[in-house]
Amino acid sequence: MSGKRFKQRKMIPTPPPQIERREVRAEMQVASFSGPLPPPAVLAQYNDAIPNGADRIMAMAERQSAHRERLEARVVDGNVANQTRGSYFAFVVMLVAILSGFFLIHEGKGAEGLTSIIAAVGGVIGVFFYSKLEQKREREEKATALVERRRQ
Repeated sequence: MSGKRFKQRKMIPTPPPQIERREVRAEMQVASFSGPLPPPAVLAQYNDAIPNGADRIMAMAERQSAHRERLEARVVDGNVANQTRGSYFAFVVMLVAILSGFFLIHEGKGAEGLTSIIAAVGGVIGVFFYSKLEQKREREEKATALVERRRQ
């Protein structure tokens, strides 16, 4: 050997890199409401964003409510008028059929006259029972829907 010396180097392990920990938190808040007006806290925020915002929203809700009430009143009044008119027309048709039946009986056509009278009276009775049956069915449907809503 020629006299060269070798230094032995020791490897010093390097410490692992420091991992920086950061926490990120996100919060989301969801609010919903139904109806024409928002909750009072939200309504107050409208005043901050828009001058007289809450007053304008209240006025809009009042106008919408009055409009809806007028429409509902017109629908109810129209339905009552249609039912009344329908009753008058049914009475006139039945009266004409019965009077025609009596006229036919007077003229010697008893079977045709009697048929006319029975058909007129039977038609009115049939419509009466049919409407009662429909009203009962409608009440039962509404009661069932009400019970289902209460369960939810």
